[in-house]
Amino acid sequence: MDLTNHQFRLAARPVGLLKDSDWSYTEEPVGEPGDGEVLVRIQFISLDPAMRGWVNEGRSYIPPVGIGEVMRALAAGEVIASNHPEVAVGDHVTGLLGVQEYAIAHGGAVTKVDISLAPLPVHLGALGMPGMTAYFGLLDIGRPQEGETVVVSGAAGAVGGVAGQIARLKGARVVGIAGGPEKCRYVVEELGFDAAIDYKAQDVSAGLGEHCPKGIDVYFDNVGGEILDAALVHLARHARVVICGAISQYNATGPTGLNAMKGPSNYMSLLVNHASMTGFVVTDYLDRYAEGAREMGGWLAAGKLKTREDIAEGFETFPATLLRLFSGENTGKLVLKVADA
Repeated sequence: MDLTNHQFRLAARPVGLLKDSDWSYTEEPVGEPGDGEVLVRIQFISLDPAMRGWVNEGRSYIPPVGIGEVMRALAAGEVIASNHPEVAVGDHVTGLLGVQEYAIAHGGAVTKVDISLAPLPVHLGALGMPGMTAYFGLLDIGRPQEGETVVVSGAAGAVGGVAGQIARLKGARVVGIAGGPEKCRYVVEELGFDAAIDYKAQDVSAGLGEHCPKGIDVYFDNVGGEILDAALVHLARHARVVICGAISQYNATGPTGLNAMKGPSNYMSLLVNHASMTGFVVTDYLDRYAEGAREMGGWLAAGKLKTREDIAEGFETFPATLLRLFSGENTGKLVLKVADA
């Protein structure tokens, strides 16, 4: 097979915001899949805030990407060669395929997806890891009840937008926190949130006091930092705080890994309000993905769940496109298009 594979590999441990010198752009011939393996032509790469944590050296929920290794990423594409009995040439699959144009993976490590149900990028968003993160984090840990108030930070992002919509489907009142008037308009007018707070132009604590007069029953946190502290002040009794992410802290300098992040200063609100704060990683729920995909797929088909994919083009733009996550430029699921379907 006379094909060339281009890849982005980690060249250095980043300090602060990622920069071009942290990556090396390489190429090599495309190999042949071995026994039980498949060769995938990657069409879309998922760009996620978690990728910033994956390149840090230090203790975390997953080993760091090694220097010189292909950057870890979820991706979707078409199988062009297969030595696995359950995966055929022409199947579309998703998996941890990396930031590259072609990937060889074990057939058991990829997931076949139905592009007649939704376009391939949606399988990296609402029907993929971000959607499952929102589904299990909100319903398993947040446990919103009808009539309760749910607050979601990063509300215009891939996870936050879905989490807020699920809360509405469960009968909760939902307040989103997002950056800028256009994102706030999007979460209210298009996603159906009850209200939105623009953290770039408003006092978040004052906004929470206005929109959550009886307190916050469920806070789904994607950003950490000052916004988490503001939410803790407004917790209702027996509130549940879901720690999904802390994108405001991912580029902190100083100690490496988890030690670089600033913790909440208002944590005693948990004691006063008999509240709980629980962190989770979506891979905790791998054995229940079919459950989540079934319900999410049903909501999508019925028009009860809306998705937005922010698709950037050009494999070579990966370093710059990834940075859009940390400047708040994307709305919805950020995806890099590598090849035509």
